[in-house]
This record gives sequence, structure tokens and C-alpha cells, in this order.
Amino acid sequence: MKPVFEYLDYRAYLKDAYEERKAESSFYSYRMMAESFGLFPSNIFRILHSEAHLPARCHSRALEFLGLSGRAAEYYLLLMTYARERSVRERNLILEKALTLRDVARRPLESQELEYFSKWWTAVLRALLETTGGRAVPSELAKLVIPPVQESDVKASLELLVELGLVKRASSGRLLPAEAHLTAGGEAKSHAVRGFQRQILSLASAALEQISPEERDISTLTLSMDENAFREIRELVRECRRQIQKRVEESRESDRVMHLAMAFFPAALTSGSKP
Repeated sequence: MKPVFEYLDYRAYLKDAYEERKAESSFYSYRMMAESFGLFPSNIFRILHSEAHLPARCHSRALEFLGLSGRAAEYYLLLMTYARERSVRERNLILEKALTLRDVARRPLESQELEYFSKWWTAVLRALLETTGGRAVPSELAKLVIPPVQESDVKASLELLVELGLVKRASSGRLLPAEAHLTAGGEAKSHAVRGFQRQILSLASAALEQISPEERDISTLTLSMDENAFREIRELVRECRRQIQKRVEESRESDRVMHLAMAFFPAALTSGSKP
């Protein structure tokens, strides 16, 4: 079943959820689904076929039935409000708010593309091309990277970016980024990403001495908390990262490249755990 963020019709998502359960168990029926919502089977049938709307009193039950929480739940509630709103102006405002909750578009990396993560400056060069307008002179780019890298390394990374299709060569000869965001999955890919993250964290450590405070923002916190706070803060970190990506997408004339390293990890054993 597709992620909820790929839907604009809340009833279509609800119908797909029903069909998924039906596929898992042929005994699943409109009556069984109706019981979950406190409705009659005929009501559920009409809702799933877009002939009626889910009553407001059933919204919380819908979230529970669909297993939605956090941003996904907020998005789905907005879709339900959007579907019932009659004012064109209000509908547009609701839809605009819902769309801001969607993830930025990502391109999954194939196994042969993992080399992208092997050298931290490859990602920097790809972003740097946006600030240079696609001007890709290795000797110039090598001096702009912090800390500076070898011209030969720049050439190799630019060739890799072109080969992987992560930048495209314009008719003018300039190199322009082809995708906005990348992600990777699977054990081999995850291992490559962890290696890349170690490189970035090492650069963050070096920045404490090499970069003036006016040009960076590095701070740390050591906190004690309960399980609920831990889960909420972890979600806040993820949401912060997503909002930063959304904001960067709005930049039209980039003039710098920055690293952002966010780390939230245990500093001591939890109660009852063994050393």
C-alpha cells in the first residue's frame, strides 16, 4: 500500500486499506470494518465508494484503523477536512498546508551508485555547482572546498557525478544537479551511508578549530529524559531535518554550501540494562 502522503483523497486511502486487509484475509468484510468505526456496513460501503463522508466522530477511529500518527495523522486529518470544505479559498489553504507535510522528493540510489558516498567532497561538489551556476573548473572548485582537496580528486568526483546521472552536462558545458535529494536502503547501502556520516561528523569536529564561530553554529546538550520524551525528541529531530530540506528547496540563488550534522544518541546505560 502506498504511503498516505501520495494520496489527496482520504477515501481512496481508506478503500486501499480495506482492500489490503481483504487480500490478507478473504473473510474480512464491510461489516467487520464498520464495527471498527461504529457504523453500519452500508455507511462504510458508501464512504469507500465516495458517495458519503466519514463522520467527524469517526476521525480518531480512522487514524487508529490506519495506524497513522504524527505527521501522517495530521496530513490525513487535513485531507478529511479538505474533502468536506465547500469554500474554494479555504480548500486551497487546507491543501497548501497538507502539502507542506509531504516529504521532499527523493531518488533511491542503486548499488552501483554507492561510490557517491565514498568521498565526502563528492556531495559538496554537487551542491557547489549550484552556487557557481554549473561552472565546473576543477582547479577553481578544489580551492573552494573546505578543507581544500586535490584537483585530481575533483575531476574524479565530477566524472562520477556525470556517470551516475546525478549532474547533467548542459549544451554550454556547465554541470547542473539532476536531482534534489538522495536516499539509500539495504544493508550495503546503509553501510555506505554510515561511512559518509562518519566523514561529516569528523569534519564537524575539525570545524570547532578551523572555522570561526561567526561562520558556524555548533552546540551540544546532555539530558536526562523518560521514554516518551525520547521518542518525541527523536521525532522532532526528524521533523526539523525535513523542514530544513523544504526551506532549502525554496532557495533560488544559492551562494554557499553547508554541512548539517544532527546527532541524538545515548550517553549512559538505561535503568536495568547491563554494561
